[in-house]
Amino acid sequence: MKLDLPRETPLARLAYAVAGAVLVLDQGSKALILHVIDLPNRQQMLVAPPIFNLTMVWNRGVSFGLLKAGADLGRLALIAFAAFVVAILGLWARRVDRPLLAWAVGLVMGGAIGNNLVDRPIYGAVVDFLDFSGLMFPWVFNVADSAISIGVVLLLIDALQPQSGDASKKA
Repeated sequence: MKLDLPRETPLARLAYAVAGAVLVLDQGSKALILHVIDLPNRQQMLVAPPIFNLTMVWNRGVSFGLLKAGADLGRLALIAFAAFVVAILGLWARRVDRPLLAWAVGLVMGGAIGNNLVDRPIYGAVVDFLDFSGLMFPWVFNVADSAISIGVVLLLIDALQPQSGDASKKA
């Protein structure tokens, strides 16, 4: 049985490159936090108090600690769901025809891989450490969370833009 994949557009490479860059930045920053700074044993490092600190949090839920998945079955379900989403995003990336959409898909894909297909299987939880609670932002997060959030915003912006085939442009 042959799987017929959509033909790859030139912007697909951009989406894959963005996903790869997010993954490298995310995992590199986590390696720094875990193995160089050794934040798990320090719990917190004051960087620019009270605005920004490094605070160690093992997130067993999804973004910003929502939907806790402490049990192995919940963790495996999150990994499986993320693998499915990444596969769909990878197929979607093959067809992207707008730079903003390529960036958006790449950011979400790279963040999902970093948090759910690397951290969860290796550590059993996601490594969160960026703490801007001094700015009244109550969650501790990481590079992958940021990429996913920015990617979703870019997806919304792209969806609101008139496309080349829209009737609004023909008027």
